[in-house]
Amino acid sequence: MADPYAELLVDLTAEHAALDAVAADLEADRWDTPTPSPGWSVRDQIGHLHHFDGTALLSATDPAAFVAERDTMMATLLDPAAAPDALDRHTLAFARGATPEELLAAWRQDRGALVEALATLDPKHRLEWYGPPMSAMSFATARLMETWAHGQDLVDAVGADRPPTDRLRHIAHLGVRTREFTYVLRGREAPAAPVRVELVAPSGAVWEWGPDDAADRVTGPALDFCLVVTQRRHPADTGLAIAGPVAEDWMAIAQAFAGLPTEGPPPRS
Repeated sequence: MADPYAELLVDLTAEHAALDAVAADLEADRWDTPTPSPGWSVRDQIGHLHHFDGTALLSATDPAAFVAERDTMMATLLDPAAAPDALDRHTLAFARGATPEELLAAWRQDRGALVEALATLDPKHRLEWYGPPMSAMSFATARLMETWAHGQDLVDAVGADRPPTDRLRHIAHLGVRTREFTYVLRGREAPAAPVRVELVAPSGAVWEWGPDDAADRVTGPALDFCLVVTQRRHPADTGLAIAGPVAEDWMAIAQAFAGLPTEGPPPRS
């Protein structure tokens, strides 16, 4: 019988490698190319992943040390006197002072150690994070989503090719599961009406969530759904068919990642 958790960790490792292959091919001067994230370069995208793969490793191996680090960071950010770029200064300091080779080496070491640490845990083991604690299964899924989403910013910036794979199922599933979370972040109550989601995977398989007879529906390419729920594309710039007011409202604000509520990109047209 297949082990979904073991398969997820294999996919997480593959997602790391896919982005690494793009970054490793870049000339040194392209690491300072601006990306769609305001104020962030290619270097910053990899630096963000390196920092949070490192704190994820700390959560998996030394929870008390992680909580201390998290609380120190949050206290700094909540200080009224904190500079607007306090978070970037905290999380990107190493990346902005390192060479591309040094940053890639550090990221490879920490992400590899993270996967090894996660492999020793029960999938239901709860891990501390920057929001509510998560199961190891959800934790690994979130790391895969972050790697793919920040990687999208990088490939958009440099015009690289990173073909979509069926690893997107993890992100699509997270996008569906975080529908209620999206509303909670904004102090709103999630609509009770269900939404049917039908997505076509890169392989041609069809992935489905929600009751078949739901009036509100989201259908189309899985890649486009993942781009919307990670706020990398506006729904109008995708091939998604969104039917019903509940589905339209959800897709307008969908947010599959933790943190403060954020707005996705405006339509490109």
